[in-house]
Amino acid sequence: MLGHIHEDHIAGLHRLPNAPVYAHVLDLPTVQSWDGMLAAYGDMDPSQAAAMRANFERKFHYTPRPDAIGYEDGGLWDLGSNRITAFHLPGHTAGHCALLIEPEEVLFIGDIDLTGFGPYYGDACSNLADFRRSLDAVARIPAKVWVTSHHRGIYTDREQFLHDLAIYTAKLTERESKLLTMLRSGPRTLSQLVEQRLLYPPGYDAAWVKGAERRTISQHLAELLADGRLVQHEDRYQLA
Repeated sequence: MLGHIHEDHIAGLHRLPNAPVYAHVLDLPTVQSWDGMLAAYGDMDPSQAAAMRANFERKFHYTPRPDAIGYEDGGLWDLGSNRITAFHLPGHTAGHCALLIEPEEVLFIGDIDLTGFGPYYGDACSNLADFRRSLDAVARIPAKVWVTSHHRGIYTDREQFLHDLAIYTAKLTERESKLLTMLRSGPRTLSQLVEQRLLYPPGYDAAWVKGAERRTISQHLAELLADGRLVQHEDRYQLA
């Protein structure tokens, strides 16, 4: 039962060739084929795509699962003494879900991972507005234990979980403020903003970085335009 389908979250599938694999219907194409994975990440030239696949195969034993089965929000697996329920919390990916294990009330929240980096919504299948809603919704799912992917690990104290969730959520406002600061020195094109970097340090490059920066910055620009804090003249953005 996959909470979402990035390469580091499907790394063990090569060891389970005969086990049924479940993914949310919106993430299903990504786990079923390499073309689906590329579409989820977004535009990439062929050499970058080849390098990324080689990296995934070397580091994560990447193995597509064309036999994967789709589930939807509220998907339920009855395992006898336990049951697992899926809560659709999109934003990181289109199909990102939290998985609640009962009766222990353990909630696996995946890449709502509460790390210092903050929320990631830089793929073609990501969505900032959805992520905002998911960050609000995850706190309302009844649970006693919260399990994150990556560095934070396991929370058993609700107050600590809510505290760290608030800090994680505040990264969205921090990035918005950083983008506005970048524009205070004058109008900028999207390409110029990508070179200044919102997520990663200037000069840091990997196959996905510029695409992730472009998609992340574009979503914040769209929000700032919509609420009237920015204006756009041709391909340049400036403070209203």
